Amino acid sequence: MVAFLENSRIMPFMILLKAKKREPKVSLAKMRKSGELPAVFYGKKEKTTSISVALKDFVKVWEEAGESSVVSLKIEGSEDLEALIQDVDSDPVRSTPRHADFYVFEKGKKLQIKTPIEFTGVSPAVKDLGAVLLKVLHELSIEALPKDLPKKIEVDISTLKNFGDTIVAKDLKLPAGVSLEENPEEVVASVFEPKEEKEEEIPTPDLSAIEVEKKGKEAKEGEGVEPAAAPSEQGSGVAKPAAGKETKVGKEPKGK
Repeated sequence: MVAFLENSRIMPFMILLKAKKREPKVSLAKMRKSGELPAVFYGKKEKTTSISVALKDFVKVWEEAGESSVVSLKIEGSEDLEALIQDVDSDPVRSTPRHADFYVFEKGKKLQIKTPIEFTGVSPAVKDLGAVLLKVLHELSIEALPKDLPKKIEVDISTLKNFGDTIVAKDLKLPAGVSLEENPEEVVASVFEPKEEKEEEIPTPDLSAIEVEKKGKEAKEGEGVEPAAAPSEQGSGVAKPAAGKETKVGKEPKGK
């Protein structure tokens, strides 16, 4: 059964970020100490250009836009550029940004990106029936002009009311200018009935069988024991010859 999603929302998102061109030979260490973040922008029709932005402004923009929302770069002495945050190099110890790359797209060209999915609401199947919620997709592939690209897609799971209800990609309502690039039948989220786990029964050991087996083992162990030595012949009146020596019983009388 497929539940039709009525409350998904896609919101266009644009953020402004001031920037200025910089000389490539400028000391990056000095820039960072002064609160500036070294960066570059490039694109199919834009050559790689070195710029700098205020670190505090970039961190705020990065937290809001992430890598899927459009950033409008306002560069001193140049026209504004629409770009995506392509890559960020962070300090491995303090986790603060050390360098950023911006990808500038061609004007009038649509972009294909993966937009984060945010699940909202409460599923009645989970709340009332104890169903298990499975979130399959966490990003959705879409295509749109830069100005129409969303920051995120909100998916309301309150439409999942019964076991087996499913939300698929084609159920999502996209606004004008935004098209779905995901497989239409791709499952976004679903609920299913939990399976009861049967406790493993441990068989009770047969003590009588263990006792019989133990006795049989003792009997077998006795088979390999050598018999005890015969009683000593000492005192029997028979002299036992010493090893390696000839024993003389007595001399025969010489004939007379």
